[in-house]
Amino acid sequence: MPNLLRIAQAQIKCRVGDIEANVEKILHYAEQAAQQQADLVLFPELTLCGYPAQDLLLRPSMQLRIEAALNRLQAQLPKALYCVIGLPWLENTQRFNSAVVIYQGQIVHWYHKQQLPGAPVFAEPNYFSAGNSSSTFKVKGVDCTLLICEDLWHPAPVKQAKAAGAEIILTLNASPFELDKQSQREQLLSALATQHQLSIYYTNLVGGQDDFIFDGQSIALNPQGQLTLRAPAFTEGLYLSEFNYQALPSQTITPLLPMLASAYQALVLALQDYVQHNGFKGVLLGLSGGIDSAMVLAIAADALGADKVEAVMMPYHYTAQISQDDAAEQAKLMGVAYRSLAIAPMVESFLATLEPVFAGLPKDTTEENLQARCRGTLLMALSNKSGYLVLTTSNKSETAVGYSTLYGDMAGGFALLKDVPKTLVYELARYRNSLGYVIPERVIERAPSAELSPDQKDEDSLPPYPLLDEILRLYVEEDQSAQAIIQQGFAEEVVLRILRLVDLNEYKRQQAAVGPRITKRSFGADRHYPITNAWPRGN
Repeated sequence: MPNLLRIAQAQIKCRVGDIEANVEKILHYAEQAAQQQADLVLFPELTLCGYPAQDLLLRPSMQLRIEAALNRLQAQLPKALYCVIGLPWLENTQRFNSAVVIYQGQIVHWYHKQQLPGAPVFAEPNYFSAGNSSSTFKVKGVDCTLLICEDLWHPAPVKQAKAAGAEIILTLNASPFELDKQSQREQLLSALATQHQLSIYYTNLVGGQDDFIFDGQSIALNPQGQLTLRAPAFTEGLYLSEFNYQALPSQTITPLLPMLASAYQALVLALQDYVQHNGFKGVLLGLSGGIDSAMVLAIAADALGADKVEAVMMPYHYTAQISQDDAAEQAKLMGVAYRSLAIAPMVESFLATLEPVFAGLPKDTTEENLQARCRGTLLMALSNKSGYLVLTTSNKSETAVGYSTLYGDMAGGFALLKDVPKTLVYELARYRNSLGYVIPERVIERAPSAELSPDQKDEDSLPPYPLLDEILRLYVEEDQSAQAIIQQGFAEEVVLRILRLVDLNEYKRQQAAVGPRITKRSFGADRHYPITNAWPRGN
């Protein structure tokens, strides 16, 4: 039965809380699907309200607005097209993460998500009740069933769908990006399709939402577990494929992006959507001549265009001339606005005021932090005047061990490298230069330094970053204990010192700006530790 069923997958951005705009987008893509003679169009999870809507779901008017949107869709969607749309739905006192099928102006099928992810990054049980069943509906004689995202990662809902007689699983998803996650998705879905002899159509959300990045990469698989479609990453679009009981030749199969390309494009998308959706005119950042700010500048210019980016060099006595030269060169290479504002008068004014209080006390990090805080004050003042968002430049490694200054280099509204380890920053810099030279080679080659004291180097007080990042990965992302890490060959003294720094600096991380998540466990989105606690360090 060739060309039995034409299925369109609408891989779209759904803006959280903007129900009216989301309805317009649904209507637009549904009309496109109808024009391309699709029989059914499948949208992502919670299409109407966006994901994650968090406490917006608790607003008294949410259900009223959803009902109004649903009524409009029933009236205006193409009549000959089956439209599968995600939405929150309130029944008596229970709220469900639901999907609805609209055809000929009528609701012909409902489904409530059964498996609710409870990890801190999702927290769906805080908002939704779990559904407990699924059933099929027919499209041109084919038995279809609906599942929503997490349902696929548990055996019961898929077995239930097969038992109900399903030939096709249509799944609505808001699955966030992580490095190398797409291959895991495809392996899982291929095994499910093969095991149950089902076709699976997996439509994923795309776009940045605070610390989430949704990568799209929607796919379709035949009952033999073979890909028949893979949509591009990080791109909105409508993608058609045909269902047949037999194996089909490939439709659109976009190659998987290499790791560095996917990480870079994810960060670009995260910043682009955060700035645009929050109404900022552009961004500004302190450009120090170091690798982290260089990386942030490159991403910002690629995401927003050079005309919406401003870089500010803020030299002090310890700022090397080569740092100033390299910062100016990169700004010129990227075509962004650039200025230099010396902070010596500000720092010295603070020190003069504090001199009677500090008399007889040795210099320490207090004087270093004053430099960073003067820079933060300047950037926030420029932000207030211009309406530009300040981007902070600390990476995940520094954030982990507290090597950043509250109200200094942590001052700002978006922490673009918050979940990017230092070693990955270097890899991304080389990757970006492979696309076009924008980061001076000396910035990549120089030993990293905060330049807050004479001849300062990061390795004066930290292990080399490859070693540090591996210890942090094991502790933060893999949740291993100090003893487990030491048993893998790491020096006990180093491990205990690093883990102590991670634990002690939770108070800083809880005051940090939001930033995009690209690993399986980020600070803020996934990891919440009490600041005040007596848990044994590193256990």
